[in-house]
This record gives sequence, C-alpha cells and structure tokens, in this order.
Amino acid sequence: MRHLARLVFIVFTVLRFGLDELALSGFRQRWVRLLVRLMTIGRRLDAPRGVRLRLALERLGPIFVKFGQVLSTRRDLLPADIADELERLQDRVPPFPAEQAKALVEKAFGRPTEVLFARFEAQPVASASIAQVHFATLKDGREVAVKVLRPGMLAVIDDDLSLMRTLARWIERVSADGRRLKPRQVVAEFDVYLHDELDLVREAANAAQLRRNMADLQLVMLPEMLWEMCTSSVIVMERMYGVPISQTHRLTEAGVDIPKLARDGVTIFFTQVFRDGFFHADMHPGNIQVSIAPATFGRYIALDFGIVGTLTEYDKEYLAQNFVAFFRRDYKRVAALHVESGWVPPTTRVDELEGAIRTVCEPHFDRPLKDISLGQVLMRLFQASRRFNVEIQPQLVLLQKTLLNVEGLGRQLDPELDLWNTAKPFLERWMNDQIGWRGLLERLQKEAPRYAQLLPELPRLVHQSLQPAPRSEQRVIEALLIEQRRTNRLLQVVIWGGLGFVLALVLLQTL
Repeated sequence: MRHLARLVFIVFTVLRFGLDELALSGFRQRWVRLLVRLMTIGRRLDAPRGVRLRLALERLGPIFVKFGQVLSTRRDLLPADIADELERLQDRVPPFPAEQAKALVEKAFGRPTEVLFARFEAQPVASASIAQVHFATLKDGREVAVKVLRPGMLAVIDDDLSLMRTLARWIERVSADGRRLKPRQVVAEFDVYLHDELDLVREAANAAQLRRNMADLQLVMLPEMLWEMCTSSVIVMERMYGVPISQTHRLTEAGVDIPKLARDGVTIFFTQVFRDGFFHADMHPGNIQVSIAPATFGRYIALDFGIVGTLTEYDKEYLAQNFVAFFRRDYKRVAALHVESGWVPPTTRVDELEGAIRTVCEPHFDRPLKDISLGQVLMRLFQASRRFNVEIQPQLVLLQKTLLNVEGLGRQLDPELDLWNTAKPFLERWMNDQIGWRGLLERLQKEAPRYAQLLPELPRLVHQSLQPAPRSEQRVIEALLIEQRRTNRLLQVVIWGGLGFVLALVLLQTL
C-alpha cells in the first residue's frame, strides 16, 4: 500500500506539472499530438517547461533531484532553457528553516549554538537535496562550514528505493533486456550510495581519505574535518574560499587559465580512478570551486563527499586496458577484453564485436570535445551491446555517471578540449607503471616482508612435498608415481629458483 501511495503521488506530480506533455512533445505522430491535447484539457501549464521540470523534481524528493543534477551537466543533450533551470538543483534547492537547522545542531552536540560558536549564520550558504551548509566561526576564531542533514530524509529515500526495487523485479520478469541490465543490482548499488550519503561521519571519512590521496598532486584542495565536531547528522569542517567553477567569467577576470583548468580536471579524475581506485563520484559544478588566493591560485576546491566510488585492482587494470586500447584504436583488443572478462558470452565472435565497436567509436576520434558527445557514444555502444548480450556491470555504474559529470564539466570550461588526447598519456604512463618492470619491482618490494616470513618454512614444505605417500595410498596411485617424480623435480626447480630471486630482492631492499 505504501508503494501504491508513492506511485500515485509520482503520477499526480507528473500530471500536475505537465511532465507528460513535456515527455510526449517530441513525437510528431498525429495520434500522439491528439493524446497530448486530450491530456492537457482542464490544466493550466503557464510556467515554462524548465521551471515545471525543476519544481516537479524538487517535489518528488532527493533521488529525483540527483537525477536532475546529472542531467544539468549535459547541455549537449538538453535545450538551454531546461539545462539552465536544472542547474538550480545543484546548490539552490529550497532550504529548510534556520531555526530547525540550529535545533538539529544543538541536538547533535547537546549544547546551544551560542556555546559552540562565536557566530552561526542563520542563512544557509548552500542547500542541496540531502543537507544544507551554514558558515560559522569557532570560539578560537577559526572559520568553519557546518553541514546539517535534512530531517526526514531516511523515510523518503527508503520509500523511493523500495518502489524502485519492485519496478526492477518486474522489469527482469518481463524483459530479456531488463535481465541483462541487472536492474536489481543497480538499484542495490544506489541503495548503498544513498544510505552512505545519509551518514555524515562517513562523508567526513571520505573527505579525509581523498585529502590524503590528493596531497601530492597540487591540483586540488579538500577541507580538513574537525573530528571532535562530527556526528552522523552534523559535521564541521574547514571553510574553503573559492569561485564556483560554473562562473567562468569571474575566473577569466581573475586570470585563471581556463583550458588548463579543464585539463587539470581530467588529470584529477583519472588519478583518483586509476592510481587510487577511490574517486569523488558527485562532481557536478555545484560541488567544485576554484581558488583565486595567491598561494593556491588556480587549484580546484572539492566539496561534498557523500558519494565516492571504489574500484578493485582487477577493475582498474581492466578499465585501463580498455581505455588504452580505445585510444590506440585497437578495437580487436577491446573486443577480446570483453570476452576475457566474461562481459559477453564465450561463444561471441571477436571479429563481429570488433566491427561493432569500430563502427561506434571511429567517427569520434580526432575531434574536439565540442563536436562529440560521450553520452551519445555510450548510447550507441549500449544499442550495439544488445546484439552481443553484453552484461552491464553494476559496480561500474557510479564510474559511468561520474565520467558523464566530468565530460559535462569539461564541455563548460573548454569546448575545444580533446578528452581522448588529454587522457591517453596519463593512462599509458599508468599502464607502464603497473604492468612494466617498474610495477613488477614495486609489487615485489611490497610483498618482500611477507616472503621473508615464509622463507624459513619453505625447506619443510619442500621436504613434505617430496615424501612418498603412505602405503595404502601407494596402491591407489601406483600408476602415477613416474608423473609425480617429474612434478616434484619441477617443483624443486621452481621453489629454489624463486627462493633465490626473493633472497636477492630482500638483500637489495636492505642495502
């Protein structure tokens, strides 16, 4: 019944704001136009379509607001009036009352705001779908930002996710394509991310990890968390000063090199993904600023760390090999990687998959970012994937979303940016470090302490492996004795050869 009530509310909101008319307006068939006219009888849709869409998403709740935030970065796919309105969802969601925010802060810390802060600004500086931010000054004079979780968020998100799980089950039952796309696993991934975002202590921990990872890059700054003032519903962090990255005219007036800023953004993203396997996964313009202070001029300022993505070493290596193969236009290698990873059935003909990938990607190389759309490339790859039964990997959904954010951000900063050529040297360098001799030596050095612990046990293990089997077992495996002796000899060569190599490595490490 709760699902039914939520579904009724969604349908009512769609009709109230005329989103049905907006969705069907692109069709030119006569019967569709007649249906639109019938559906709009008795309704007054005076507001512009972009305003109606934004208001509907705000009314439907945080999941729909986040959907609008992703759309707002894709000006190549949206009319300008709709994109302009959806931008307002990034940091201008209607705030909840300041008195309520102060009450939540006082409840979290058990003390009045007058005791906690020398000054607490009632007017929020930013208001998003999950939380809002107030500036404040501590008693010792430090300026901070106080992030307060919106009240009642958990119940709303749980209701929407429950409805989405029900819809995902129905999609898998009635559609073969639905089963291939694994909608239930995708919903489960978003369930984890959204609930993580509701725990502000987790967000503070994400920020601390990203801050450590990015410390040596000198391209991006992240606020320091005040751990003694961090709870699950309120966190206090260092206040950052910067210009929103969407205000390119202010950045240009300040002397910021905009094309370099666009390239730096690509470097930051690929460093987080492929070097660290831990990346900021909510990189819309509302969460990114640029410093114009002399000491940190031109650096990115990252905010809002409720959603981060993680990749395993296998994921990173597989993705990097795919990217490098794409950049080299080695479509046969891309197709082979899909087969090796199990993304397509093992019976798939590599040459056919190679031809489909080449058809999609080849027209988009050697062109500036303003002339291509990664979104369109992904859509065409998706259409081609249906033919080969490619399975969508749920753990990479968040990476795909962030990649679209990065492309949208790069498009706003520098339409001439060539995303492929900017990323290719970085990925090739990373691949050489991981797969070349340098990567091998680094991994061996990391494992050397573990090998040192195993060295004293190796002679005993070798001795045990060379002992004859018990008499009762000899009768069973008598026919295999010759093969066993050959295997034991080979084992001796491998073990003692490896032992000598590890000993040499340990000696080199100690010198």
